[in-house]
Amino acid sequence: MTFYSFAKAVVNSIFRPLYRMEVIGLETFPKEGGVLLCSNHIDNFDPPVVGITCPRPVVFMAKEELFNTPVIKTLVTNLNAFPVKRGMSDREALRKGLAVLKENKVLGLFPEGHRSKTGELGKGLAGAGFFALRSNAHIVPCAIIGPYKPFKKLKVIYGKPIDMDIYRENKASADEVTEVIMNNIRMLLEKHR
Repeated sequence: MTFYSFAKAVVNSIFRPLYRMEVIGLETFPKEGGVLLCSNHIDNFDPPVVGITCPRPVVFMAKEELFNTPVIKTLVTNLNAFPVKRGMSDREALRKGLAVLKENKVLGLFPEGHRSKTGELGKGLAGAGFFALRSNAHIVPCAIIGPYKPFKKLKVIYGKPIDMDIYRENKASADEVTEVIMNNIRMLLEKHR
């Protein structure tokens, strides 16, 4: 058993009953091929919640600050995360993300770049659109509907993959594609609230 599988089992055993988790839409999640998984971001627990509910292992881009403390660095590295510098173009993180997708793995992103203080969906950063346009990955929107309160229901909704062909053909910009992804997340939030 890998550390990822072990950690997933432990977190799953705690989070599912504690937050009465309901997971919707797994039947449409791609079983193979690269997947760019884009979720809203409302809490520090979002990465483990996506990690335990997604049917495939997820490689997350994580804020660089998490890699500054040796213990946390070891933990997040063993959970398949890699660092990204926030607020600037991080070419190394972009290269690493594209490599993850090319290896037919699941790359997990929170396109807003930080947690929403209000719980409302913020503006997405262009990185999500960059990965969507530069890879042949399936683009899957995900919505987390809280709050994270013990024994209150927490919903995790996986949307159908977004067809990127028209955006690639029309040479859409990374910003435009990010907006499409964010709109898909917004629709999931509105439908399931």
